[in-house]
Amino acid sequence: MLDLRPIFSVNGVLLVTLGTFMFIPALFDVSVGNQDWVVFVVSAGVTIFLGVSMTLAGRQSGPTRLSLRQAFLLTTLAWVIVSAFAALPIYFSEFRPSYAGAYFEAMSALTTTGSTVLVGLDTGPPGILMWRALLQGLGGIGIIVLAISVLPMLQIGGMQLFRTESSDRSEKLLPRTAQISGAIITIYVLLVLGITIAFALAGMTLFDAFAHALPAISTGGFSTKDASIGFFKSAAIEWVAIVGMLLGSLPFLAYLHFLRGKPAVFFRDRQIRVFIGIIVVATLAYWLYVELRGIVSGHDALRWTLFNVVTIISTTGFVAADYTNWGPFSDVLLFIIMFLGACSGSTAGGIKTFRWMIAFEGMRKAMVKTVYPSSVIVARYQGRTIDDELILSVYTFIGIYVFVFFCIGLAITAWGYDWVTAFSATIACLSNVGPGLGPIVGPAGNFKDFPDAVLWLLSFAMLVGRLELFTVLVLLLPRFWRG
Repeated sequence: MLDLRPIFSVNGVLLVTLGTFMFIPALFDVSVGNQDWVVFVVSAGVTIFLGVSMTLAGRQSGPTRLSLRQAFLLTTLAWVIVSAFAALPIYFSEFRPSYAGAYFEAMSALTTTGSTVLVGLDTGPPGILMWRALLQGLGGIGIIVLAISVLPMLQIGGMQLFRTESSDRSEKLLPRTAQISGAIITIYVLLVLGITIAFALAGMTLFDAFAHALPAISTGGFSTKDASIGFFKSAAIEWVAIVGMLLGSLPFLAYLHFLRGKPAVFFRDRQIRVFIGIIVVATLAYWLYVELRGIVSGHDALRWTLFNVVTIISTTGFVAADYTNWGPFSDVLLFIIMFLGACSGSTAGGIKTFRWMIAFEGMRKAMVKTVYPSSVIVARYQGRTIDDELILSVYTFIGIYVFVFFCIGLAITAWGYDWVTAFSATIACLSNVGPGLGPIVGPAGNFKDFPDAVLWLLSFAMLVGRLELFTVLVLLLPRFWRG
C-alpha cells in the first residue's frame, strides 16, 4: 500500500509557507485601507492551520526516501492542493469570481501561465494584485527546482538526459541538490530585483515594477493592468520586459556556471543558441511581414514583433500590442510558436527547445538510415550520444502533448466556441502561455466568459502542461494504484 505520510508532510510544509506569504498582500491592503486584508488574514489562518495538521499527520520517526510512485503523487498533489488554498483570497476578494474562476486564477499563477478571469485590474485592490504576482514568483521557483531535481528522476520526456548530466561528478556544480536549489533561489531573487529596478527607472511605480518583475522572471505574465505592458505606452518599459522574459527563459544552471567563472556557457550551450536563433529568425520574418503590409513601421515594428515573439516563445504572455489585428500570418506564426517553449531548466512552459532538437536529431538519423541502411549513425546532443530509447521518449512526449491538445480543444468546442477560441485557449493553457487568439481569449480579452466547466478543464490543462504530462497522466492508470 502506498505510504501517504511523506506526501502529507511535504504538502503541509508547502501550505504553511503559502499561508505565511498571505500576510504580505494583507499589509498592502492595510496600507490603503482596503478591507480585503481581512480576507488574507483569515485565509492565512485556515491555510496554516491545515498545513500544520497535515505536517503532524505525516510525521515520521526518521528520514524517508520517496519511492517513484510517491514522487509522482506528491508532485501532482502539491500543485493541486496549493492552488486550492491560494484561490481562497481571490474567491473572497472584491473581484468575487466563482470558485472555479478563483482556482483557475491561482493555478494560472502557480503554473506561471498568465491566463486570467479578472477584469478591472487598473483599479483593483493592491493586495490581490500583489498576491497574483507573488504566486507567480513562488511558482517560478518551484518549477525550476522541479525541472532540476524531480523530473530528471522521473525520466519524463527526455528529462533523464539532464539527470545524467547533473549526476556526472566531473560536471557537478555543487555537492548537493539542496545547495543547487539554494543558489538558484538566490539568482532568481537577484534577477527579480534587477528587473524591478530597471522597470522603475523606465517609469513604473515601485509597486508596479515589482509586480511586473516577478511575472517577467517567472515567465508568468500577470500584470496590474488590464492592458498589460501596453498600458504604459513606453518603449523603455517594453524593452525591459523583453530582457526580463529572455532572462527567465534561459536555463538557471547556466547562471550558476556563469557565476563560477564560466561566462562562455551561454555561447557553448547548444540549446541556448538554437533558442536565440529561433527568436531571431521568427522576429525577422514577422518584422518583414508587418513592414511590407504597412501594419506597423519603424522602431515600433521591430520592438513589437520582437516583443510578441519573445512573450509567446518564453510562455510569459505579456501584451504590448493587440497582435490579433495583424492578419493571418501573425496568428499562424504565434500559434506555432506556442508549441515551442523555451529552454529546459528555465521557468518557461511549452514542449521545450531541447526536445525539438532531439526530435530533429532522431529524424535526421532515420532519414540517413533510409538512404544508407548499413551505416552507423549516432545522434548527439551537446556532444553526448543520444540512444534510441531517449529519442522514443521525446517522440512519445510530443505525440501525447498534441493528443491532449486536440482532446481538450475538441471538448471546448462542445460548448459552442469556434475552433480558434477553443484551440488557442487550450494551447495557451497547456503550454502555459497565457493569452490565446481571437476576440475572446486574445490579448484584448480574457477567460472570464468561459463557463465553470471549461475553466476546470483548462485548469487541468495548465496542470498537465506545467508538470510535463506524464507526472499527472500516470495517476489515471489503474495499475499505478495497484502498485
